[in-house]
Amino acid sequence: MTVQETKGADASHDGYHLTDKDAKQLETPDESFKLMTWEDLKLIIENNRLEDLKRVPSDLRRYISWSKKTREEYGTILAFILKERLGWKDLKPQNLAPFACEADTRVLINDWPYGNAPGILVLILYHHTLVHIVCWTKAPIATQPDSIPAGDLTPESREIIDSYVNQTFKKHLGKENVLWFKNWASIQSVRSVEHIHVLVRGASEEFLKSVIGVEGDGLKIKGIGQLEKEKGQGQCCE
Repeated sequence: MTVQETKGADASHDGYHLTDKDAKQLETPDESFKLMTWEDLKLIIENNRLEDLKRVPSDLRRYISWSKKTREEYGTILAFILKERLGWKDLKPQNLAPFACEADTRVLINDWPYGNAPGILVLILYHHTLVHIVCWTKAPIATQPDSIPAGDLTPESREIIDSYVNQTFKKHLGKENVLWFKNWASIQSVRSVEHIHVLVRGASEEFLKSVIGVEGDGLKIKGIGQLEKEKGQGQCCE
């Protein structure tokens, strides 16, 4: 699939779509929202309760608004991600094994993180913060269509991702400082490009630069969600 082809692609699973649970969440004031700690995240991921990962209501509102504007401008969220975030012209992998080929893989900061306690999923990256990273791949990641929950990983896929996360993150940071998950297909907002989520803590600035692939003062790059928030608050963005 090329970038041009994504303009007319089926957008039924493209970008954010409001659910009944979201509608109820949007009625909750930010100050009543319970932020998740590292231990909360660890338990949710260990027990595969990924539906419990939620955004702060005001962030969710911005995400929905941004998704609508971006679809109007680019046709699909996929087209935006390929062009503006991944820099890929198509989704044809050089290697069918996920994360096996560097050219098929991109590691980026998460633009729309979940609602977590201060210091977790912070989008201005400093060495002492906890960071939410998204690892994208052109290669297909096998899931179980008949699983409960629907679209959960196959054991083989989980093993492949484990190996990648071990080599890329845990080997350098220690297993106690790395968490990862892949949203089930049934709760993904962007299904068209395969990706996993990695949470890290205690990473040095040097390490983050090497993994994310930024140069110079690149660690001050902010995610889209943070920039949209600052626009709403009238702050000047770097």
